[in-house]
Amino acid sequence: MTTAAAAPFRFFSLQVVRTRRLGPSLVRVTFDGPDLRDFHSDGQDQSLSLFLPHPGQSEPRVPIELGEGWWQSWRELPDEERAVMRSYTLRSLRRDADGHTAEIDIDFVLHGVEPGAAIEAGPASRWAAGAAAGDKVALLGPAVADNRAIRFRPPEDTDLVVIWGDETAVPAACSIVESLPAGLGARVWLEVPHAGDIQDVVTEADAEITWLVQEEKGTQSSPLALSALRDAQLPPSEHPYVWIAGESGCVKELRRHFVREREFDRRRVTFVGYWRQGLTEEQLREQE
Repeated sequence: MTTAAAAPFRFFSLQVVRTRRLGPSLVRVTFDGPDLRDFHSDGQDQSLSLFLPHPGQSEPRVPIELGEGWWQSWRELPDEERAVMRSYTLRSLRRDADGHTAEIDIDFVLHGVEPGAAIEAGPASRWAAGAAAGDKVALLGPAVADNRAIRFRPPEDTDLVVIWGDETAVPAACSIVESLPAGLGARVWLEVPHAGDIQDVVTEADAEITWLVQEEKGTQSSPLALSALRDAQLPPSEHPYVWIAGESGCVKELRRHFVREREFDRRRVTFVGYWRQGLTEEQLREQE
């Protein structure tokens, strides 16, 4: 049993079809399932809630059968039984001949899974590193194409798109850039841990993409991003639009840069904190 398909969001029971390593820090996992025919999204940064099983579980434990009461019951399950919930963005979807969604891709950052890593891998990174065809997950996603979990919404008069994202925002940022129309100016900064994480992005837009590699600069997020953007010369524009996403503290600093230092209209700056330095998603959820 799922929530009503007419509601903006509902649960989808999915399984892994295949995986593909994109670089040292990134892996793409492709999912399918009969439920996906009711998955609808027209957004390039569509947010999703993914529920993963613990080691030894054949599928994630989420009390979907309780309908709208699932959340409280899920919270009350023992930690070792309750499905791990993590927030991700949709990288891409593919439709069948009838126009229904047949497959979706989600890109995972593999923090801490490499030998000798300085940080401990989280449950989602560990799951993604070992994901194999047939593995089962649950997804809380959109049943309505235009929904509130889509944040990239440039006004119609936009003549320049400015984008920054760290490795957690790279999937959404790449999807956005690929969707931009021919001739639209775009200046894009994407931050990744390793040079091997750099991807080819094909777009018809007049896009200049700069990859910021943390291992080359010996720093992370905020100082690296601020230095790059403060030094950047943006092309002249009448109606620029900014999309910045990633670590919350860095995102806030970059928003201040655009609104205060560059004097962009704050209503044309979309900023999204995907994670916060030093906090797990559970801790961040409790604070919020």
